[in-house]
Amino acid sequence: MSLDGDALSVIENPVAVTHPFHSETTAGVAASKGVQGWLKGTRYTTHAHRLVRLLAAVCAVGLLGGLLVGVWFLVKLLLRPSSSQTAVGLGDTKETSFCNVTDDVSVSHPRKVFYRISPENSLLEIQLGKLHSWLPVCSERWNSSLGTLVCRQLGYLRLTRHKGVNLTDVGPNYTDGFIQITSKQKSSLENMWHFRERCITGKVIALQCFECGARAKLPRIIGGVEAPLGRWPWQVSLYYSNRHTCGGSIITSQWIVTAAHCVHNYRLPQVSSWVVYAGIVTRSSAKIAQHAGYVVEKIIYNENYNHRSHDSDIALMKLQRPLNFSDTIRPICLPPYDYDLPGGKQCWISGWGYTRPDGVHSPDTLKEAPVPIISTKKCNSSCMYNGEITPRMLCAGYTEGKVDACQGDSGGPLVCQDENLWRLAGVVSWGTGCAEPNHPGVYSKVAEFLDWIYDMIENY
Repeated sequence: MSLDGDALSVIENPVAVTHPFHSETTAGVAASKGVQGWLKGTRYTTHAHRLVRLLAAVCAVGLLGGLLVGVWFLVKLLLRPSSSQTAVGLGDTKETSFCNVTDDVSVSHPRKVFYRISPENSLLEIQLGKLHSWLPVCSERWNSSLGTLVCRQLGYLRLTRHKGVNLTDVGPNYTDGFIQITSKQKSSLENMWHFRERCITGKVIALQCFECGARAKLPRIIGGVEAPLGRWPWQVSLYYSNRHTCGGSIITSQWIVTAAHCVHNYRLPQVSSWVVYAGIVTRSSAKIAQHAGYVVEKIIYNENYNHRSHDSDIALMKLQRPLNFSDTIRPICLPPYDYDLPGGKQCWISGWGYTRPDGVHSPDTLKEAPVPIISTKKCNSSCMYNGEITPRMLCAGYTEGKVDACQGDSGGPLVCQDENLWRLAGVVSWGTGCAEPNHPGVYSKVAEFLDWIYDMIENY
């Protein structure tokens, strides 16, 4: 009921109690007709007058009390904000109660095996459990398929080069033993390693994986939100019918990751209407005209995508011709399989989406913003998304709102820095409004789709 309706009902209710009193008085007057009735009626009327006065006094007090209660309720209603008033603007968070569910300190599970490529000599090294020693990998039973699995375990798309290196050339650095890797599974290294005290072949493995996640060293813009050219070199703009529609991320020279909701309504006859622009931060007509866009050859969205629940909101685009990598066009690293981000870790979003939720202000220049990860436990609480977050989603943003992705940013990257590399943690997917309190941005969790991404790239 509206505020006006509530106020009217409070005011009218005390007036309604006068009707029984009025009917009682009328009955008393009607009983005084006739002589006997007059005598009885006189007595009755005398007592009735006293009773009437008593009842009138009681009713007057009741009426006054009712009016006071009504006024009190009316004031309460007038002072209480209506539902339309509780939607807090971007610059006003004073009246908003924020979600106070605490983030988990860490949601990751302890790993038994750690992999790394030594920055000194490119040797593949493995650390077992809590041991401090990094052990080299013996070349016994080694092959390129194992190299690809290791690279993907580390978040790289593919193996670039591998070779056996003589222990005599490495020096006496490895005395604690060796690791031998054998895998019968195509996509897993789990439990496929064995400790060896000696390496029979006398050679250990050196690896180089697909380079990604690096960017040119650029000065920060203090207090600014516009991203300089080359700061996010994997960011692309997806144009459909000559109009910016979504963002995307470069993962190889021919493949772009974006959101399924950006493309799932478009079928094969329209695929050629998509054009990808890379190496740009300004998308004005004049600037776009200076760049040759990359025509899309194929669009694949995840077969489990649900447009109602936004689950599995991820897609791939294959370009007709490969990108030319440079300081302003580079791929982003994918996450490793066991990539679990703790709540509070700061990551970054970028895009050309609306800078205000009214859908009016769409910038020509790429914007960037830091956003902390919010744990699934907190994001799924009743004060946020109340169980709508699936294991294939992750949340990032602020409880008080103010910073968020919005329309036009869809499909763009949520990236997190891991030592010296940047990794694609999420794809901009959905959210309630833009930058609203207690409604952070929701992203497709890329680590949950690694096998699908690898399979699509290999098969298409």
